[in-house]
Amino acid sequence: MKVAWFHRFGGPEVLVYEDAPDPEPSPGEAIIKMGAVGVNHVDLDTRAGVSRFPISFPHILGKEFAGEVVSIRGQNVPFKEGDRAWVAGHIPCNHCEYCLSGRDNLCDSDRPAGVRLPGAYSEMVKVPVEALQPLPSHVGFQEAAAAQIAFATTWHVLINRAALQPGQTVLIHAAGSGIGSAAIQVANLAGATVFTTASTQEKLQKAKELGAHHLINYTQEDFVQKVLDLTGGQGLDAVMEHIGGEVFTKSLDCLKKDGVIVTVGGHGGEVVPLDIIPFFRRELRLVGSRVSTLPELRKVMGLVFDGKLKPVIHQALPLSQAPEAHRILDSREVFGKVILVP
Repeated sequence: MKVAWFHRFGGPEVLVYEDAPDPEPSPGEAIIKMGAVGVNHVDLDTRAGVSRFPISFPHILGKEFAGEVVSIRGQNVPFKEGDRAWVAGHIPCNHCEYCLSGRDNLCDSDRPAGVRLPGAYSEMVKVPVEALQPLPSHVGFQEAAAAQIAFATTWHVLINRAALQPGQTVLIHAAGSGIGSAAIQVANLAGATVFTTASTQEKLQKAKELGAHHLINYTQEDFVQKVLDLTGGQGLDAVMEHIGGEVFTKSLDCLKKDGVIVTVGGHGGEVVPLDIIPFFRRELRLVGSRVSTLPELRKVMGLVFDGKLKPVIHQALPLSQAPEAHRILDSREVFGKVILVP
């Protein structure tokens, strides 16, 4: 089979398109013919060696994907060869305290694809059978691959961690990102008033089409001042922050009393100065967030299948162009997801 993997850390150029042995399933495993795989910022960080995940070389990225079952070894498995499936990107242990309390996203023995398990930047992918999820015939592989991380993560951030309620206000940064374009839809579905930022008017117009109510071009105006102007100086109930750096610290000034900021990324700066005075004087809340739980993932995929959430795909490229896919995602010129296909 063909695979796009890397043998050392570095820039996009370290991703090489090479031959690799076809995987063979052991009991309890299946082989998926990859139909599409999403490209995410965690892939870029892992490739560059800054993700803080322990990996071994050569390494195959690719956490969210869908395809066709070509081989399977398991008993009482509701899948057979030829079935279409999307694949859950992380496999929890199902017996630790976090799994038993419904917080499997915190499982210490979790096996995420593209990190502890080989990912899907390859023509064939070996996966545990418990990761297989049925894919309806009316949903394409690209749509299924593009939906998983963006929608499930934003659902976990906004619905679970921020407890966003109908009628509340929320700021979604970087509308053009995969997670930003998904968050606008989730917040809108929750009945919130959505404020969003982007670098161009074209991106803001697309954000409006997705359901954003207040549009802020951060290259032309200070987003904090704009938020305060639009809310009469009151501020917002919630901010979903996935950039870090100065964007994170400035976002704190967008919150009203008892407001919550949920952080789920830090590509713009992982270490920031923090003034704790506003937190206790205004009773602000800072909440961390990571990947979703499996029930949340299945929930949002059901909403995608029903047409209530629609993944935005910026571009699909052949697997052989994985380095270019990384360059495109890193350019910040995208609106939505970048996808790799065989």
